[in-house]
Amino acid sequence: MTSWEWDETLYAGAAVHYGSGRIPYPAALAEAVRDALGLDGTGRLLDVGCGPGSLTVLLAPLFAEAVGVDADPGMIAEARLKAPGIHWQHMRAEQLPADLGTFRVASFAQSFHWMDRDLVAKRVRSMLCPEGAWVHIGATTHRGMESDEPLPLPSPPWEAVEALVKRYLGPVRRAGQGVLPDGTAWGEDEVMRRAGFSGPEVISVGEGRVAVRSEDEIVASVFSLSSSAPHLFGDRLAEFEADLRGVLREAVPDGRFAERFRDIGIYIWRP
Repeated sequence: MTSWEWDETLYAGAAVHYGSGRIPYPAALAEAVRDALGLDGTGRLLDVGCGPGSLTVLLAPLFAEAVGVDADPGMIAEARLKAPGIHWQHMRAEQLPADLGTFRVASFAQSFHWMDRDLVAKRVRSMLCPEGAWVHIGATTHRGMESDEPLPLPSPPWEAVEALVKRYLGPVRRAGQGVLPDGTAWGEDEVMRRAGFSGPEVISVGEGRVAVRSEDEIVASVFSLSSSAPHLFGDRLAEFEADLRGVLREAVPDGRFAERFRDIGIYIWRP
């Protein structure tokens, strides 16, 4: 394994862990998007890199129709189980526009950094109606942040969890069949402006959210990540999970944790 390029194993086996391993987006997110864009139940939503539909399902009631696109077949299968009334499309974002039509809003949540961003930004801009908008959601939903503020229960031992993952998978972050020694891409603002977008308008929601989480939910959060997706452990998956649960129980024997989550950033770009 050398430099990273996308392959379809990136999130293999992770989709079934999203429901319990990721903290849901709050209703306040949908309300903020609705108010900022004057949404009234008309128009269409395109959620790109939709995963199992966590954001799509939340925003769909603001539109007449919603379409979710994701490159991982497991994610699309989970989304179809969750919301069969939404049109789910198994495809890479780079394949857009794919005759999907015109949209009032295109949304991206924790997904754009995996894509050929310049290509996708240009293609999605061509799919937006004149009054349309690109809505980028910046959030961390698998784990909380470090904080000195008091919590009702102990925090998960994330440093010990990360050390365990490295013991099994090596010191360099894994991603599909490759590695990401320097992490994922950044510099989104420059990408968006190169594609002809203006902005962004920035809104913050979810300040100070605290979630109580079980041992099973922390395990699911680990398996929901590309860097520790189930397929990466091969025939040592059960062994890793047993060791992971051991780490969690050593830290908190009753398996009940609490975390404070970062604010969610809503970045609105206009074509």
